[in-house]
Amino acid sequence: MTAKIPDTMRASILLSQDTLTIEERTVPTPDRDQVLVRVAAVGVCGSDVHFFREGRLGDFVVNNPLVLGHELSGRIVAVGSDVDSNRVGQRVAIEPQRPCAQCQECRTGRYNLCKKMEFFATPSIDGAFAEYVTIQDAFAHAIPDSMSDEAAAMLEPLSVAIASVRKAGVTPGSSILIAGAGPIGIITAQTARAFGAKDIIVTDLIEEKRERALKFGATRVIDPVATSIESLDLDVEAFIDASGSPRAVDSGIRALRPAGTAVLVGLGNSTMTLPVEQIQNLELNVTGIFRYTDTWPTAIHLVSSGQVDLDSLVTGKFDLDHVREALDSDLDPTSLKSIVYP
Repeated sequence: MTAKIPDTMRASILLSQDTLTIEERTVPTPDRDQVLVRVAAVGVCGSDVHFFREGRLGDFVVNNPLVLGHELSGRIVAVGSDVDSNRVGQRVAIEPQRPCAQCQECRTGRYNLCKKMEFFATPSIDGAFAEYVTIQDAFAHAIPDSMSDEAAAMLEPLSVAIASVRKAGVTPGSSILIAGAGPIGIITAQTARAFGAKDIIVTDLIEEKRERALKFGATRVIDPVATSIESLDLDVEAFIDASGSPRAVDSGIRALRPAGTAVLVGLGNSTMTLPVEQIQNLELNVTGIFRYTDTWPTAIHLVSSGQVDLDSLVTGKFDLDHVREALDSDLDPTSLKSIVYP
């Protein structure tokens, strides 16, 4: 270790549903293949909010104290014995997961589906609302000095968008419908534009969010309550749901042209009714997205080249003592992305 590192650190702890506290914890020591990162910025994700308000997200239940936060950037301050010591001092964006590297999913390149995955801020793996974290060397991605800490942290949601747009088959000249103009929807619209989509249609119930989508890649916005999506005959090649709304999923699938692709990203109902006859008769592809694989290099390029703007998405900044306010910031319709600075 070449940097002065304290013995303890502050961390925001979710003790149980709707109960947060600040604790002093021991600074973790990196394993031989890990790096120790001084956390610079952490984005607040919808999954953090679910764990905070409901104590669970799908099958993941908070039964023990948990550190939230998985969208993060920072600086390497120490390395394990197998890691190049020249990495100390590097600014990095963190891919917040540790696959087993042994199972069939890992060996075939689908490590996001590893059944033994250790993912930040998922019970019982602590996340990044803390001053220091450790991560495997390969998942600490070096970033250019031109990239802000905030943008580097948001490479994680950008990775979700990249994985979704790839799976949707978006290519130059494509048409795409995106349901939901929250952070993922807005970032997906920018990503679709970067991938060459010509028509990028975004739906949302809230006027402020629709107007914002037009500033970040959307070529057209629709209020799905005022206007029936099914009546518009959009005939798009791709549909990405970033809302989790069963109604949005149904109408989005119906808006696809033959052989189109629907990608379900939003956190919605565990079960919902789908237009099966439409899917069969038009040979539609309906799939989901679960995190990402090998997206950080693309994400770094898209931001560094100016094709995706993440800095302008930041609408709130909070320290560890105000994590509750950061988690509740989504209650304001003008809020888009909040950042915590440990």
